[in-house]
Amino acid sequence: MLVIQLPPRARAEGAAPDAAALPLAYVQSGDGLSPGVQGHATLAQLPKADSLVAVVPASEIGWHRVPLPKAPAGRLRAALLGLLEEGLLDDDDQVHLALAPQAKPSQPTWVAALHRPWLAGWIAAIEAAGLTLERVVPAHWPQEPGIAHVFPGGRIDGADPVPWLTLADADGVLTMPLGGGLARARQPQWQAAALRWTAEPSVIAAAERWLGAPLQVQTESQSTLAAARSPWNLRQFDLAPRHRGLRAVREFAKQWAGPAWRPVRWGLAALLALQVVGLNLASWQQQRQLQLRQQEMTALLRSTHPQVRSIADAPLQMRRETELLRSAAGQPGEGDLEPLLALAARAWPEGQAPVQQLQFQPGQLSLAAAGWTPQQVEQFRNRIEGAGVRVTSDGGRLVVRTEAAAARTGAQP
Repeated sequence: MLVIQLPPRARAEGAAPDAAALPLAYVQSGDGLSPGVQGHATLAQLPKADSLVAVVPASEIGWHRVPLPKAPAGRLRAALLGLLEEGLLDDDDQVHLALAPQAKPSQPTWVAALHRPWLAGWIAAIEAAGLTLERVVPAHWPQEPGIAHVFPGGRIDGADPVPWLTLADADGVLTMPLGGGLARARQPQWQAAALRWTAEPSVIAAAERWLGAPLQVQTESQSTLAAARSPWNLRQFDLAPRHRGLRAVREFAKQWAGPAWRPVRWGLAALLALQVVGLNLASWQQQRQLQLRQQEMTALLRSTHPQVRSIADAPLQMRRETELLRSAAGQPGEGDLEPLLALAARAWPEGQAPVQQLQFQPGQLSLAAAGWTPQQVEQFRNRIEGAGVRVTSDGGRLVVRTEAAAARTGAQP
């Protein structure tokens, strides 16, 4: 995870600074909890990371608590602007709004208000640098239990720099100089509240003197990572990321390539390798069995017909040699005239006169069937085709073929 801090908006008159050339504070973390590499760099010089989160300073966000209006998604922003009209200082087109996570209609919810051109400009600059901005989060947001963080601040009216305090609790977010009159007036109230007090190392001594109690040290990088774990995402409405489907695929690809998915990748690779090895082994076994069967058929052909010298197709040669032996012995085969006539006689329709004309060639018998009704032709076919022959009707003739003869001629029933 790479988390960058967006600088506060320049409110002085004059040209706005170039976002691409402005060094940004960043912190890199492998688990989102412990800071890793940190420093300052321009957008083009930022280190590579799986996800990028931008943190908005607390001074750039105004917080408002209103009932969430019941309005369609396309009109929700306009409805919110109507509710917040009196509490906003800028025009509607200059304001960007963001709703609290899991906000429910008609229920009071927190709404963050930001300067839209400023935020949109930074989002555009980040994406123009070829970076994919996953989320934009506030540095602090309303929460319970509350927190109070002291950090180095700027000068006030030309005086020396003083520490600043950001307090975030159930009533909102407040940022002010620590030595101001308002801070001194509210100190007893804050000290009595259940707040978690933290301070950066450079101001920890001054903060403890002001509070009169010890504070927990929290570095700038730790505060930045804490903000990155916020449930908020300020990229909503017209500043929401587009191409969500492509972005989801890209995010899944990043997660898939990350270390958390390494065991799954190794497991899938091992499973794929096992499948390939198993398929190759099964193919080898089938080829081996086929070779054994071919060898058995070849051995049977040599033992049965030793006169065959060259063997190219053992089953076909076995059939041919057997047919030659049958013919030499005077025994009729399945494609001879006698067996085909016997089959036709058994299937002959009742009441039909004996056949007047017939033609024969090996494996095929043609019979005259003039005057037969379609029912008689179908009856003849059903009776005879169960005996391993095929029957076709062609211009008043019935042709009875053996399966072998039908395969040679390509005849269809």
